[in-house]
Parts: sequence; C-alpha cells; structure tokens
Amino acid sequence: MKRCVITGMGAVTPIGNDAPTFWENLKNGVCGIDFIQKFDASDCKAKVAAEVKDFDAEKYVAKKELKRNDMFSIYGVAAATQAYEMSGMTPESIDPYRFGVIVGSGIGGLCTMEEQIEKMVEKGPSKVSPLFIPMAIGNMAAGNIAIRFGAKGICSSVVTACATGTNSIGEAFRNIKMGYLDACLAGGAEYSISKIAVAGFSNLTALTTSTDPARACIPFDKERGGFVMGDGAGVLMLEELEHAKARGAKIYGEIVGYGATCDAYHITAPSPDGDGAARAMVQAMEEAGITPDQVSYINAHGTGTPANDASETKAIKLALGEAANTVAISSTKSMTGHLLGAAGAVEALACVYAVQNDFIPPTIGYQVPDEECDLDYVPNVGRSTRVEYALTNSLGFGGHNAVLCIKKWEE
Repeated sequence: MKRCVITGMGAVTPIGNDAPTFWENLKNGVCGIDFIQKFDASDCKAKVAAEVKDFDAEKYVAKKELKRNDMFSIYGVAAATQAYEMSGMTPESIDPYRFGVIVGSGIGGLCTMEEQIEKMVEKGPSKVSPLFIPMAIGNMAAGNIAIRFGAKGICSSVVTACATGTNSIGEAFRNIKMGYLDACLAGGAEYSISKIAVAGFSNLTALTTSTDPARACIPFDKERGGFVMGDGAGVLMLEELEHAKARGAKIYGEIVGYGATCDAYHITAPSPDGDGAARAMVQAMEEAGITPDQVSYINAHGTGTPANDASETKAIKLALGEAANTVAISSTKSMTGHLLGAAGAVEALACVYAVQNDFIPPTIGYQVPDEECDLDYVPNVGRSTRVEYALTNSLGFGGHNAVLCIKKWEE
C-alpha cells in the first residue's frame, strides 16, 4: 500500500482567505460570525451567519469568469489554486493522467438557483441564463479545478451533506493509497448563505435564533440552540509519499486513516447513541494502526445543535473508551460557523496545522457546562501540547459519518 501525505493547503473562510491566515485566526480564537450582510434578513428567524469577507475573486479567475460561475465554484478554484501553489507542483512534475480532483459541495449553486428561479417567475422562462445549469450543478467546482490544472485522472464530486469535504479527502486518500493516483486536489466548497437556505434551515429548527454573534455558535455549551451557516472552501493537495519526495516537496502531514459509516436512523437527526459516528472513528483508528490513547486531538463536528453535540459526545466515549476523558476536543465551527459541504475540508486543514504546530485551537464562546457534554472541549483559549494524531469528525444529514486520522509528519 502507498502512503498519502499533504503537500499543500488552501482555504477561503469566514476568518481568513488563505490557509495561514485561517490558522492564525483559529489559534487566536477569532470569531467570523456577524449579522447577515448578503441580503436583507429582517424577516428571517436567523439573523447571523459566518460570511466570507474581503475576498478578491479576480486573484483567481478572470472577470468574465465571475459571470459564468457560481461563487461556490470560484471559492473552490481559489482554495485549490492556493493548495497547488503551496505544494510547488508544476505541470512537468505530475503525470496528468495520475492527477485527480475530488472536490464536493453540499448544495452547489444555491444562490444561482434562487436568483434564476426568481428571474423566471418575474420575467418568464426566456430570461433564465443559458449558463444556469453549469453554474448550479454541484460538480462544477471539481470540473473547473481539473480544467485549471490539467488534471486528467479521476474527477469526482462527493455529496454527503455536512460530511462532503471529509468524504472527498477520504476518497482521495484511498485512491492514492491503492495506487490509482500520484496526487489529488481534494476538499469541499460552499456558497449557500441565501434567503431560501436560511428560511429552510430555520424552519427545520436547525439554525440558532441568537442575535449575539459571540454566543450564536456555542458547541457543547448548555445554552446552545442551533448552528450558524458559513460559506467558504478548503482544498488539500494529497500526494503519494515517494512522488512528493522525488520532487522535493515540503510535507505538512500524513493521512493514515479514514472511516465512513451511516447511522441508517433519520434524515436529519443523528443516532442518539452515537453508534454510527463511533464506528467511523474506530475505522479511522484501526486503519491508522493506533489505539485510542494515542489520539491527541479530535476536531469535533460540534455544530452547536442540542442533538448533535450530545450524540457526538456519546460517540467519542463509545469509540475511545477511557481515553475519551483525557483527549482534547474542540469545535472550530465556534469560529467559522458551519460551512456545510466545505466544513470537513477546512477542519481537516485545521488538524494538519494542529499536528504540525503542536497546538489545539479552542472552542470559543463556551460558558455554561452541560452534564450531557462532559469532556475536554478546550474552552475559549487554545492549547500548546504535542499533537501526534488528530481525528476530524464530520456528521451529515442523512446519517453520513466520515472521519479522517491525520498524523504528524516526521522524517
């Protein structure tokens, strides 16, 4: 079996539009949540979101391309470009037929859908953009990335709701491990903060109605009341170890395990006993060949909904046993909000930085302990400690559970 290392990272997030800025703000507990600016939310139940700020799209795509692509796709191209450039990859250093792209989106071009449906209703079918379909479909981030970098291997778009980014990276890891690819750009992209999405999630009672940005997304806190929507993208350059070494690439970490399961329980609610998520964690640890007491850090799914956080706490206890009482856990969604299909990708990136820098980012906004959530959630302030293995959990609507195990890179 081949080994899979990380040689590049890219991020567009509510707390930074490149990977180093994102990490610096995570370390310092910066909150990216504020009142919604993208549209008038005065009649919406949810008033806050985690929007991307000061993003310069023309750094990554030509002006004419802005009108031909939904922003989720542009975010994906931006994050992939950053990862490609960080990796030092060149067209000459990779066989295009062994270079893949697996980048998904939970919802795809939802803002384009909303805009074009409104246009059709108001002005008639003839006014719908001829580019509506390619802008809206969720595989177009992957397609555009492959076109940009000439990647002619597998080009796929995983859709598993909030587990999308993690499943995408996991599937890329498996393709490299099994010898099908030498390199793969993998992750997720999302641009779904829109009136229809906020209304839909709110009426599902999934979103917080808090009007205090500092206490809106409060995972594992007893007063948590729902998640906060976020936008952005995260992409990793994954590479077969010997291929990376041969071209002198800098290695940031190694993926050593991947677990993927289903609750087979409910379309939106997690299994209350945490069994599905626990099995995914166990699978990732088993593939990595480690025991629970070797896990230094878990980047929790930690959405801030009452059901998710209680269930995930049970899952961690079920998967890790006694080691659950000593492992450090945090939810970086407390800072970024929930990036839906991109969440797992930016959280994997956070884990790569955690193992590289021996630092665990905090769960900010934490004030009121919950007897159902009684583990170490690294409240409010990050922590310097050795981090050799990190798990990152993603648990999506439909019962999808995905977990990666990321290892510190040491020669």
